[in-house]
Amino acid sequence: MLRKIIKIEEEKCDGCGECVPNCAEGALQIIDGKARLISDLFCDGLGACLGHCPQNAITVVEREAEPYDEKKVMEYIVQGGSNVILAHLLHLKEHKEFDLLTEALDYLNDHGIKNPLLKPIEENDNSKSCGCPGSREMSFDQHEDENVLEENGKRISHLRQWPVQLHLVLPTSNFFKNADLLLAADCVPFAYPDFHKDFLKGKSIAIACPKLDTNKHIYLEKLTRMITDANIKSITVVIMQVPCCGGLFNLAMDAMEKSGRKIPVNVFVIGVEGNILQKETV
Repeated sequence: MLRKIIKIEEEKCDGCGECVPNCAEGALQIIDGKARLISDLFCDGLGACLGHCPQNAITVVEREAEPYDEKKVMEYIVQGGSNVILAHLLHLKEHKEFDLLTEALDYLNDHGIKNPLLKPIEENDNSKSCGCPGSREMSFDQHEDENVLEENGKRISHLRQWPVQLHLVLPTSNFFKNADLLLAADCVPFAYPDFHKDFLKGKSIAIACPKLDTNKHIYLEKLTRMITDANIKSITVVIMQVPCCGGLFNLAMDAMEKSGRKIPVNVFVIGVEGNILQKETV
């Protein structure tokens, strides 16, 4: 499968940093006076950084996507020096990719390269951050007891992760791996009163508006990668009764066809008065 990713021409880059704030995934950092892609796993290929490079040092290239290999990534990362290595390790830690972090540290150890981290990494240590707090990945604890509806007199949330908007999520995030995906239109949670209890519980979520959102081809690529790379088990599509919402269901079906995998797709149509008008399994 082809995948888009940015390429940086270091000889053109003057380290101005104008590209960094526009990278929603935090995959770009200025290190040793140059823009660095510290982990292509977290580059979404949208190219939001392109228009903010005065030197035209950043381009988007399309290449065949191979399975992510942390050791191959480390072969590239170590060429940038200790500061680039440190940024890459912290980025993996920030996104809770602890299996990949272990592989990276093993690579350093096997090749006699000093670990630039000054202290052992603990999963609950959030003192370091790669920036972009609005789209920084977070996972939340779930209630084990499915019968629990309230806690301390308040209805509980079943949200498992942040972010939730389809443009911002990474299709290979841990919370999507082997998960049941809830693909919901933006308006649904406002119309359906028991959205958390009836739909969100036990699922990872991505929300989108098939009418107003731009670059919907990116949505197709992301959903396809969730099916192929994250190996999601099922998709529950929840849309409104308005005609434009059907585009979200079409995106899910197109992604499944593009992936070559067959997984269950459950579809719910919500009326503007908050009732379920239709449900079916494809």
